Amino acid sequence: MWQEVIEIEGPYQFDRVIERHAIDPLNQVDLQKRLIKVPILIEEKNQYIVEVTGLGTVNKPVFKLTGNNSKQKEAQIKRISEIFQWNTSLKQVNRHFQQTDLRDLFQEHFGTPLVLDFDPFSCLVKCIIHQQLNLSFSHTLTERFVKTFGNEIDGVWFYPNPEIVANITVEQLRDMQFSSRKGEYVIGIGIAVAERDLEFEALARKSEEEIFNELIKIRGIGAWTIQNFLLFALGRPNLFPATDIGIQNALKKLYRLDRKPTLEEIEQYKHRWEPYLSYAALYLWRSIE
Repeated sequence: MWQEVIEIEGPYQFDRVIERHAIDPLNQVDLQKRLIKVPILIEEKNQYIVEVTGLGTVNKPVFKLTGNNSKQKEAQIKRISEIFQWNTSLKQVNRHFQQTDLRDLFQEHFGTPLVLDFDPFSCLVKCIIHQQLNLSFSHTLTERFVKTFGNEIDGVWFYPNPEIVANITVEQLRDMQFSSRKGEYVIGIGIAVAERDLEFEALARKSEEEIFNELIKIRGIGAWTIQNFLLFALGRPNLFPATDIGIQNALKKLYRLDRKPTLEEIEQYKHRWEPYLSYAALYLWRSIE
């Protein structure tokens, strides 16, 4: 076991982060103790648990990290920092938006960070499972999938690795209430990663256009899934999913429109928010939750 205390530049709303994670029944979160247990994958196969506890305030964030295994400790800390985006200056982001029409939103949700999913493969699988489902049933379906094919360490669940997913049958997923098509898509993602047709480390180094062109070739992956992957697996800071219904509803509310804005209108709005479009999207989503 190991421990490390890390201080970062504020603002940073850790309580908002763990409240968001608490919605997912697979996540181990204690809101009173301000902690979350994070499943960490290093080199795609080494599994660790890191408990992250918030000790500081919004303006002076401090975190205690407790690991269950000191092997690859520095890599674990690095990955935790990436997931929680501790190297991004929210002060600079917030300052940028004070000069825009999103100023009030950034004051209301002051210090809310863009946080990544725990690993790219599980992010992509979760996006496929969640497609065209309400939030409650999508969590139920994901929980069934992970608890059937994944593994658990100290109460923390890991998604099944690509090799396991590649060998699941559609019939097994149909028994869990997957549609045949959704089952095929999930298995196809597993096969693509297991056979190295899709490599996340190489993908992360590419431009958004290159990533889009690579992922769109895979069955079941459309623009919505790719945008979610870019945001919540790779943490790209300047991405705006203009076709997302939630974003459109948030803009309708913000500008007091009697209809959803057109894509042309959204294009006019969003240029003012660059180069932090991802944060604009995040805070707009927060405004209607």
